[in-house]
Amino acid sequence: MAEDLTIITGNKTEQYESLIPQLKGLLDGEPDLIANLANVCGALKEQFNWLWVGFYLVKDDELVLGPFQGPVACTRIKKGRGVCGTAWAQAQTFIVPDVNQFPGHIACNSTSKSEIVIPIIRNNIVVGIMDVDSIEFDQFDETDRHYLEAIVELIDF
Repeated sequence: MAEDLTIITGNKTEQYESLIPQLKGLLDGEPDLIANLANVCGALKEQFNWLWVGFYLVKDDELVLGPFQGPVACTRIKKGRGVCGTAWAQAQTFIVPDVNQFPGHIACNSTSKSEIVIPIIRNNIVVGIMDVDSIEFDQFDETDRHYLEAIVELIDF
């Protein structure tokens, strides 16, 4: 597949439904994890124009910053700290409508208002997380959860 995306407007579901086959094309046949994570970040950022889209990978009992698109970010996050560390510790997706209301939120960027974090689980072990931040409150919902969880499943770890 060419490395160009077709960006569409419309409702969120239509945008995801258009993007997922394109992501499959980008990921198909590419064995390099970092390249694939980078392309997923780029595609999501380009389609939705969120503040930050990225991955943290579990390394030596910490989440370590991986490929991302957006402003600079926290480099390491302990298990159970902030939304990312909590999603890792509990192995579940977190949708946070207002990050200021999340106990122990780590403010990597002060313009972030809402967040969704999806754990990447392989063989019943969390190997990383996808983190998405928005400058708008209440940006993420069950539609985002459904499609972002599906996108995470496309990536070979």
